[in-house]
Amino acid sequence: MAKSGDGIRILQGLLVFGNVVIGMCGVALTAECIFFVSDPHGLYPLLEATENDDIYAAAWIGIFVGFALFALSILGIVGVIKSNRTLLLVYILLMLITYAFEMASCITAVTQRDFLTPNLFLKQMLERYNKSDTDNNNDKWMAERVTKTWDELMLQNHCCGVRGPSDWQEYTSAFRSRHKDADFPWPRICCVMDAQGSPVNLDGCKLGVPGYYNSNGCYDIISGPMNTQAWGVAWFGFAILCWTFCVLLGTMFYWSRIEY
Repeated sequence: MAKSGDGIRILQGLLVFGNVVIGMCGVALTAECIFFVSDPHGLYPLLEATENDDIYAAAWIGIFVGFALFALSILGIVGVIKSNRTLLLVYILLMLITYAFEMASCITAVTQRDFLTPNLFLKQMLERYNKSDTDNNNDKWMAERVTKTWDELMLQNHCCGVRGPSDWQEYTSAFRSRHKDADFPWPRICCVMDAQGSPVNLDGCKLGVPGYYNSNGCYDIISGPMNTQAWGVAWFGFAILCWTFCVLLGTMFYWSRIEY
């Protein structure tokens, strides 16, 4: 039993409240990370092709941490109400482990978003879009996914390339090795389409006549959702860590006040 006193009872109440908040945050973190890894914008193939998809690993860690926080909050509440030293010791140790995992998730999410530069996506687009000469089945599968994703991205968002149509002309690419510049200065999907999905004016698109081709790049369409979700995973996670740190300190103090 804990030593009696109004102060201890107040601390008990605060710890119970703190763990309720931790449990709710754990559920919210899990939901947020599940939304992230479900790839609602269909951009994961582009990130996977860069071989730098650690930001998704951070989200998967966040899912595990969210479940762990919810379960441990229940354990903490039971331990505080019963004033059980053993339960609280297990709670403290497991919470410290979970805390370390969440810290790793937050740091990964924050640092990886700095790698989401135009050049990162430009490189994989030039190397894999419309690539026919593949080394193996995995390379073929990757090229097909990248091509499909870029086609859908450019068609739905009325954009072309990473920075703009000039990407296809200024750099050597798998697409350029298959198509002559005069016939395909950029993919046909960069043309302004009519309701039937055909170019409004194919010749005007080839010549770069304004109004017949999409002159904007797709980088903002790609980086916007990824950066937003990465910030959400990182900073919500940091907020949870700050709150959990305070609850852990209070739990350690309360544990020290429980009589053998």
